[in-house]
Amino acid sequence: MQIREIIKTIEKFAPPKIAWEKDNVGLQVGNPDNEIKKVFLTLDLNHQALKTAIKNKCNFIITHHPLIFNSLKKLNFSNDEKSLLLQTIIKHDLTVFSVHTNLDFAKDGVSFQLAKQIGLSKIDFLEKNISSKLKLVTFLPENYADIVLSELFNAGAGNIGEYSNCSFKTNGKGSFIGSDKSNPKIGTKGNFEIVNEVRIEVVFDSWNIKKIENTLLKFHPYETPAFDIYKLENPNDKYGFGAVGELPKSMSSNEFLAHIKKNLLLDNFRYTIGRRKNIKKVAVCGGSGAELLARALTNNCDAFITSDIKYHVFQDAENKILLIDAGHFETEVFGLNVLFKLLKENFGEKIEIILNKKSTSPIKFFNN
Repeated sequence: MQIREIIKTIEKFAPPKIAWEKDNVGLQVGNPDNEIKKVFLTLDLNHQALKTAIKNKCNFIITHHPLIFNSLKKLNFSNDEKSLLLQTIIKHDLTVFSVHTNLDFAKDGVSFQLAKQIGLSKIDFLEKNISSKLKLVTFLPENYADIVLSELFNAGAGNIGEYSNCSFKTNGKGSFIGSDKSNPKIGTKGNFEIVNEVRIEVVFDSWNIKKIENTLLKFHPYETPAFDIYKLENPNDKYGFGAVGELPKSMSSNEFLAHIKKNLLLDNFRYTIGRRKNIKKVAVCGGSGAELLARALTNNCDAFITSDIKYHVFQDAENKILLIDAGHFETEVFGLNVLFKLLKENFGEKIEIILNKKSTSPIKFFNN
């Protein structure tokens, strides 16, 4: 089995097109045509993680944070850490792949896994993306509608939330006059024709537009199909920022702080007090999500957990919401769980998947 088969499965779950535009997700180095041996999952790729992957004979490494984020102007194999990592990767013929902000923004991705780790239920996005969906409308003879719809579904159209093969059909009449150069499927060129037709409507992801168009043109019976594509502005159910949910029961602030320390395996963390004595509704954002503070307040959350919070953001939150900075690594690492599960379910019988159990965080805490 080739590495690209696993990449295809990952990108179906977390499409690269939903990633932050300045991110560098996807293939970092290597050959996706190589036959896979074992898979190694890690938040970051440092020398310790790379050594573990090689020791376990893994030739496909999946990271959350991209190995190559900024442009590389040179490779110095004498003392530059990034260059030395790349040298080792190439020497051992490894392939490295990153699934970063596309995993952050996907449903059941990083923030959803963080929410599950602290026991939240009724989980949804804290802020949904404006839709990346488009709608295709086309017109077909009645006996071709189901055939073309089936092909459009196979090409990826018709997915809404947890439902697939979604469409709408309306009966009507279409008219046309074919020129001398035309070759109509129905009727005669030069004549004014009226045909019983079906209008069909399906939605699809914007990054899939070429595939949908090509499928329509391939299977539509008309010489020149009539179709429209609309941009949708409604919120997207599959992609967004952060997550929000509810605890099974209310906790006091101190109980909640202890709960977070235990469930996120923390030695310590920073926080500021909120205005409520009891915590029930909680917002989270894996990684750097302080910009979602206003959204957490608007959603009437009792607490908000994220990382990389600046001093003045703590000031803005004080006495309004219990705001916790639990650490960048600590709020993202559970996102690897969904990748592990995804690969286990799809490839577990064919390949071994190894999850890095050691911290790759560069941040250490001094305790005297």
